[in-house]
Amino acid sequence: MPTNRSNWTHPDLQSLVGLFYEDAGVLGQFSELPAEQLPSPFRELLGHTHHMTVTVENFHQSPVTVQVLEKHVTETHYSRKILLRRQSDNRVVQFGIVRLNKSALSDPVRQEIESETTPLGRVLIERNVMRTVKLMSTWQIELGTDLQTAFESTSGRCFGRTALIYTDGVPCVELLEIVPNFEVTE
Repeated sequence: MPTNRSNWTHPDLQSLVGLFYEDAGVLGQFSELPAEQLPSPFRELLGHTHHMTVTVENFHQSPVTVQVLEKHVTETHYSRKILLRRQSDNRVVQFGIVRLNKSALSDPVRQEIESETTPLGRVLIERNVMRTVKLMSTWQIELGTDLQTAFESTSGRCFGRTALIYTDGVPCVELLEIVPNFEVTE
């Protein structure tokens, strides 16, 4: 796997999933689906160029906390597998995989992200980091065992997206963000 990603142009689903899964099927079966074909409310939750932290907080009318399930740190990158949970009832509202190019952020911002106490989007917003979120692809996902566990669902589908965050015009963060099927979980 390449460590110098200064020329990122597209977050690769397999590469992101491969950071934490030898068998991608443990997470789920992914089918690319254009954002305009996502059913509501998933189109509104995923088909945009905003931070998911703010989007899920607005949708659920509750701030969220981050739970880091696993992480990998190299000299050049910090990657983590996470859950975002509503503060109101601790319910999981998002599963994610993040790969961060450490050289694209200042030390204080990077250190706050690596402290694992605040969602990534909240850190970038509160630190006033100049950023652009680029939506790459949206996905329909048949739940694998890990998503079933995370979303407390025995079967079914959910939806997600891959996105890329640029900071100060430089590609910085690759994202896989998956939300549960709220028709099933709520």
